[in-house]
Amino acid sequence: MMRISVWHGDMSDDYLKTVTQLGAEAIDCGRGDWFPGVKEQGYPDLDELLKIKKKIHSYGLEINRVTLPDITDVFMKDQDGAEAELENTCNALKVFAEAGVNMVRQRFEGDTFPERLTRSNTPHRGGYISRSESAWLTRDLPPPPSQEEIEGWWDHFCMVYDRLVPLAEEHNIRIALHPSDTPLPDTPFGGIGFHRVIDAYPSQKVGYLYCCGTRSEAGGLPLVLDELHNYGRKGRVFMIHLRNTRGSLATAGGFEEVLLDDGDMNMFKILVELKKVGFDGYLNPDHIPAIHGDTTSSYQGLAYSVGYMKALFAALSVEG
Repeated sequence: MMRISVWHGDMSDDYLKTVTQLGAEAIDCGRGDWFPGVKEQGYPDLDELLKIKKKIHSYGLEINRVTLPDITDVFMKDQDGAEAELENTCNALKVFAEAGVNMVRQRFEGDTFPERLTRSNTPHRGGYISRSESAWLTRDLPPPPSQEEIEGWWDHFCMVYDRLVPLAEEHNIRIALHPSDTPLPDTPFGGIGFHRVIDAYPSQKVGYLYCCGTRSEAGGLPLVLDELHNYGRKGRVFMIHLRNTRGSLATAGGFEEVLLDDGDMNMFKILVELKKVGFDGYLNPDHIPAIHGDTTSSYQGLAYSVGYMKALFAALSVEG
């Protein structure tokens, strides 16, 4: 059964009440330093984590996915404190597992090349604004990382996963990897490197937080459907970021993010493919553009996206 998760927001009672009424069923926590204890001791405080979990559960929601403390340049470039950073993320995984969380994500510094793209805001129908990025508009490009630097980055990634994966198996928790956002060629998880992860780590505790928007930025709907088929039939798609886009780096040298019905992709085809491969998990409508009237306490873009997804689910239930 496919279900809907949303971001943690401000975790206020008003926010949790709103998303529950909209029909969301779980919360995703996206920042590595969001949980109490991370900034103070390097990993979450178990008692505070359990309080947050209890509050979420009180609204009939569950925690779908959390984020481990970030792996920064301190570790990736062998600076002072590198080993402590790795120990902290290992401790965090064990704390989350003890609290009954079943999925974590690890972020890595250097998995994107933001200096190689120009970001702007683009108006769409009625004037709603969303993010766009262009490679063609970027001037004075720095040289891309060398092959040696990319392989060094991969080696450090493997050092982290070499520690995390046995812990995940021991504590029965899954590790979900997000593709490089934005997926420029040779970004570590922008294409070929994305495939290398499950080759290197065949454990069923290792899989993907598959971001449809990010992967469409690399090659459009055909690429998304092919990858969902490939990873999904292997049981490696753990959750979905459902996002629509216009254009791609491959076809237009850039892209724009849009509302779910307003882009190049047919989102229903994505759900059909997920159904074919037996996906049973959460979809999060991330990177939602704000629409007219949205404020810090008004969530019309979110309401529209959740409602659209609910309609897709209803259509899927009668699809032959």
